[in-house]
Amino acid sequence: MPASTNLPEEGKTAPAFTGSNEEGEKVRLSEFKGRYVVLYFYPKDNTPGCTVEAKEFRDAQDEFVSEDAVVLGVSPDPAASHCKFIQRFELNFSLLADEDHKIAEKYGVWVEKNMYGKKFMGIQRATFLIDPKGKVAKVWPKVRAQGHADQVLKTLKELKS
Repeated sequence: MPASTNLPEEGKTAPAFTGSNEEGEKVRLSEFKGRYVVLYFYPKDNTPGCTVEAKEFRDAQDEFVSEDAVVLGVSPDPAASHCKFIQRFELNFSLLADEDHKIAEKYGVWVEKNMYGKKFMGIQRATFLIDPKGKVAKVWPKVRAQGHADQVLKTLKELKS
């Protein structure tokens, strides 16, 4: 099982990716050149921590938009699951379906996990703030869901001032 710990470094070019959103539409990182991108990886739709994190990004969405930033969530769930998650919690940003975990692998967050003595591969909760030139401006390698959206927003505002 390939456990990756090679996260993209701050100041380096963010790994390019193409993924599908909840509507099945292709989304490319390159589409957002000139804007900040908050790329956050989370393990699973409709789980307690992931729901807290998604709702906080939802509630701060207007502030992210005012800072010219787009929020994208990424998990291995399929688009249909993302649609239900978005509808259930009235999320106002796109979620990318990374079923083959290619995006997660590019960002070094597809890792071996251990729960109750059982080892398995899954997403490490992490966030990458990508600047308008496509460089990684900030990395949060192991995120606690509660309060994280505010941390990201604060860092974004500091970078822009």
